[in-house]
Amino acid sequence: MLRRLPAVFAALGLGLAGLSAHAGETTIAVAANFAEPIKAIVADFSRATGHTVKISTGATGKFYAQIVNGAPFDALLAADDETPARLVAEKHGVPDSVFSYAVGRLVLWSADAGKVDARASALKSGNFRFLSVANPKTAPYGRAALETLAAMKVEVPESKRVVGESIAQAYQFAATGNADLGFVAQSQVWKAGKLRSGSAWGVPESMHQPIRQAAVLLVRGRDNAAARALLDWLKSPSARKIIESYGYGS
Repeated sequence: MLRRLPAVFAALGLGLAGLSAHAGETTIAVAANFAEPIKAIVADFSRATGHTVKISTGATGKFYAQIVNGAPFDALLAADDETPARLVAEKHGVPDSVFSYAVGRLVLWSADAGKVDARASALKSGNFRFLSVANPKTAPYGRAALETLAAMKVEVPESKRVVGESIAQAYQFAATGNADLGFVAQSQVWKAGKLRSGSAWGVPESMHQPIRQAAVLLVRGRDNAAARALLDWLKSPSARKIIESYGYGS
């Protein structure tokens, strides 16, 4: 790893000496689906640069409202590309700082290893007690779940839906058995190229709008070197490797 660091820093236009001499701190808002990957990325970033990163995870829609009302975030890693663009248009984001860091993937998942098959039969037949989804008003993965149901021509009555305020809560409902099925982010149940537990059906990307996840430097973080360095790091080969290991597309 040590032998690879110079190449990474050269790509970012940074030097080891300069980074350690100017280590700083940044606070970032991160879409809930990206909670695990960002922890691993920040661990590598902080070891290499000395910068400290404080992470807050939640629903993209809620972060938008908080940022507009002055929340102290330097950057946002959203679950869509619309919110970062909107923040720039409304002068809360730095122009030309928006970039896509991942393409999210939606899965139908159950903690029960035998519940979900390759045809999503349990969902289609109504053979489930509750289905968990993220709130479509604040979570892009929730919107994708509703689009998927529409594409499948499957109607799930509200009495059988459990709605989480974020994709993290939707996953928790399914993981704890409060819902026996859940539309969750693949990154929540996927690691190193395989399903970690339970059973899952990967939703065809044609069934919903692409979940293009974008990052933006916020006006508050315009002069924060640690925030800028972290966003650059997200584009590095080491970060890309971590992102792809959780099942995200490029």
